[in-house]
Amino acid sequence: MTYEFTDLLLIVSVMLFISITASKTTGKINIPSLLLFLGIGMFAGSDVVGIYLDDPHIAQSLGVISLILILFSGGLDTQLSVVKPVLLHGILLSTVGVLISTFSIGYFVSYISDFSLLEGLLLGAIVSSTDAAAVFSILRSKKTGLKGKIRPILEFESGSNDPMAYFLTIAFTYLLTTPEAPVLDLVPIFIKQMTIGSILGYLMGNAMVLIINKIKLDIEGLYPVLLLSLTLFTYAGSDFIGGNGFLAVYISGIILGNKNFVHKKSLLRFYDGQAWLMQIVMFITLGLLVFPIRIIPIIGIGLIISLFLIFIARPLA
Repeated sequence: MTYEFTDLLLIVSVMLFISITASKTTGKINIPSLLLFLGIGMFAGSDVVGIYLDDPHIAQSLGVISLILILFSGGLDTQLSVVKPVLLHGILLSTVGVLISTFSIGYFVSYISDFSLLEGLLLGAIVSSTDAAAVFSILRSKKTGLKGKIRPILEFESGSNDPMAYFLTIAFTYLLTTPEAPVLDLVPIFIKQMTIGSILGYLMGNAMVLIINKIKLDIEGLYPVLLLSLTLFTYAGSDFIGGNGFLAVYISGIILGNKNFVHKKSLLRFYDGQAWLMQIVMFITLGLLVFPIRIIPIIGIGLIISLFLIFIARPLA
């Protein structure tokens, strides 16, 4: 089915409205709102309403932009005073924990299916990290009642584990396409990505504070745009010089969020709204990529892997 541009705008506006209004209901009945957004995307897809999306490049671009803003907003809301006592635990979970999840899932998938071990590890890497958007939205939109160190560990781990999962996904893809490549060659690349991402994130976080406080714009509405440009520059700049852009963005958000700067309250509110918009966009897009008819033949093994991930791999990590 072919749609005109105005038809797509109408459909998108309706999906956004339904997603936002329905999220009130999901909160009352304890269903994650992001699951609703995913379902709306699947309903709007080619198998039902007829919006056809089967372009991984478009999905990747939307996903990267969404994740940049979600991680930056998560960093802005992260209090260093709360994170410091659990910093080591969070780092271990977001690196070693992701590695354990990846390998346990990889071996399990290769055992129960006709996937090779390397293919199983690639699948494990893709699903090994907890979703930052889901964790942030659940912990911050509901009275979860988590006490002690559990909540800050979950928030910090979910915001910082994407770089590790991203690296592992790229690494296993590379090993699958280049079988003769030595695995040890990936170690310096990992160290380089994490080091550059961390340093640039720290530097850009402090630079953001300085720029926002010194620039003195005449129009207050331009401050969110200014910060958006700096956030995108942090990701792209880090990626350009070989660093991990997601890590750089998250760290820059943490640094900025724990400093005093002009229009702080309004900027935090703006980026909280932006993060929710990006969550809706990302999960609706993921839903559009799903063809329900194609799920039926593999739904059994998919559920088995999901259950293994939930009840064995993550608890093991």
